[in-house]
Amino acid sequence: MPFAIRIHRTGGPEEMCWEEVAVGEPAAGEARVRHEAVGLNFIDTYHRSGLYPLPLPSGLGLEGAGVVEAVGDGVTELRAGDRVAYAGGPVGAYSQVRCLPADRLLKLPEAIGFRTAAAMMLQGLTSAYLLRRTYRVQAGDSVLIHAAAGGVGLIACQWAKALGATVIGTVSNQAKAALATAHGCDHVIDYTREEFAPRVREITGGEGVAVVYDGVGKDTFAASLDSLKTRGMMVCLGNASGPVPPLDPLLLSQKGSLFLTRPTLMHYIARRAELAELGAELFDLVAAGKVKIEVNQSYPLAEVAQAHRDLAARKHTGSTILLP
Repeated sequence: MPFAIRIHRTGGPEEMCWEEVAVGEPAAGEARVRHEAVGLNFIDTYHRSGLYPLPLPSGLGLEGAGVVEAVGDGVTELRAGDRVAYAGGPVGAYSQVRCLPADRLLKLPEAIGFRTAAAMMLQGLTSAYLLRRTYRVQAGDSVLIHAAAGGVGLIACQWAKALGATVIGTVSNQAKAALATAHGCDHVIDYTREEFAPRVREITGGEGVAVVYDGVGKDTFAASLDSLKTRGMMVCLGNASGPVPPLDPLLLSQKGSLFLTRPTLMHYIARRAELAELGAELFDLVAAGKVKIEVNQSYPLAEVAQAHRDLAARKHTGSTILLP
């Protein structure tokens, strides 16, 4: 039987177990996929730790790429042998083989390899909805992207630059600053050396940015609000440093009638048409070379515990994949 990573209780990386699993034939509306590569994302650590609760026991992982082995009744858009990729669930991508709803799968263009696809689907679709739906970035906008050298950051910075925005990114060291600069950042701020909000004001001539994309959370939230222009939008997309404390909405008024949203990818790709539209935009940009996917780390899937430890220690840049 194939193997998969399972958790029977929440906790640290040591709770992830490499187990044999029965997969079987795909049910109606499903496809069975043999993974060539699987993506690693920070949200996986939230599922593992229990911050985002899952029914237990459970698999982990939200994105992968591979080949369709079989399809169930009623599936007409896919057939055995198709190259596919997916992101956003259902949870269970940390596996060699799995069945999942066929309408969650996107056919992979020949120009994009499996490892690139597994590295880009969740982070790329996240960048797509953030920049094209949550706040539609326009030419001339100034935007602030935290963790600019991370997986979402590198993709979002390139995409925002391609849209004509002035891109300001924050990083934690000079090596990451160089990486962010090479991937679309016009200005890079090392937040370990200077406070970023005053620097953002300086860069923007005192106005502030139109939007902040903040996946860091607690440590950057207050200064992110101070980086926004009047009627700017604060987009909280994660909490790598911990959850943001409770907020009095009056603060948003005092700081310039700001907008605040806490979106999630799943609400932007719930309908098949929305998923297909965002996927097409992502595939086109990557195939055209306007967005380059940096796969900077890979681990055997069976050794995913170490990958989680390294991710939590902020040792990663770009995207990370797991190889079944």
